Amino acid sequence: MASILTQNLLSPIALAFALGVFAKLVRSELQLPKDVYTGISIYLLLALGLHGGAELAHASLASIAWPALVTVLLGLITPVTSYLVLRRIGRFGVQDAAGIAAHYGSVSAVTFIAAQQFTQAMGASPEAFMPTLLTLLESPGIHLALAIGAVNAGASGRPLGETLHEVLTGRTMILLVGGLVVGFAMGDKNWQGIAAFFDTQGAAFKGALVIFLLEMGIVAGSRLADLAKAGPFLLAFGTVMPVLHGALGAALGSLAGLGVGGATVLAAMAASASYIAAPPAVRLTLPEANPTYYLTSALAITFPFNILAGIPLYFEIATLMQGA
Repeated sequence: MASILTQNLLSPIALAFALGVFAKLVRSELQLPKDVYTGISIYLLLALGLHGGAELAHASLASIAWPALVTVLLGLITPVTSYLVLRRIGRFGVQDAAGIAAHYGSVSAVTFIAAQQFTQAMGASPEAFMPTLLTLLESPGIHLALAIGAVNAGASGRPLGETLHEVLTGRTMILLVGGLVVGFAMGDKNWQGIAAFFDTQGAAFKGALVIFLLEMGIVAGSRLADLAKAGPFLLAFGTVMPVLHGALGAALGSLAGLGVGGATVLAAMAASASYIAAPPAVRLTLPEANPTYYLTSALAITFPFNILAGIPLYFEIATLMQGA
């Protein structure tokens, strides 16, 4: 485990993230222009969708059915367990607990990509249809947590239909789902014409990911001051719950027939917290939820934990479960 953790900590992704945090701590002026950051995020998500769709065209229904089922199951379990822990142990109010749970019920696409890169580096490449599972996990958990919060609080900032539209037509969903459809439909010949640029195992993709993680480190570093406001419970929640959800994801993924790489990626997905799709949905539906809590826990606690230590841990769990 120590060697796996060391290898992950010395990866370009982890080092770039750490450099971004360091730059913020020393008050460097380093920051990616907003348009560059947006452009890279669009490229990463579209590449993920296109490559996943191209590979999905070769997958059989039998191979993806059970993994898809357990993915949806995880999307229902993680927000509920998060909400219950936050309410009964953390004593958070309804809207704050539901707001945080919405983030942990969804998925971080960057954590997903980092997990894919890690497993490939470890020689345990995940199944090619994993981006399909990413899209399945993106939305359900958000809406389940928001529904719990809205019903229990007796209020909602917007009708649920409007919030659903906001999430389903957001940049992340359009690029992931749209990319999957385009990649699935284009055929092998057309895919080969763009594979050098959009292949998620290629140098272009990995280089863009390093730059993106540098910026994510800067963003996470800017929220470190909020840790004091979040309190020790939220710090514990942001590290312990990902491990529990990750272990569950690794177990269900293994039972569904995924290999060590696929089970690790599914575990990382279950362990992650959304900081792109979830915040606007929570802001619209649960306006009284405190952004310091849900943004700090998702971005300044859980995200770096998964990038630096969580993913190697989930790989070890998946390996032990499958006796590999």
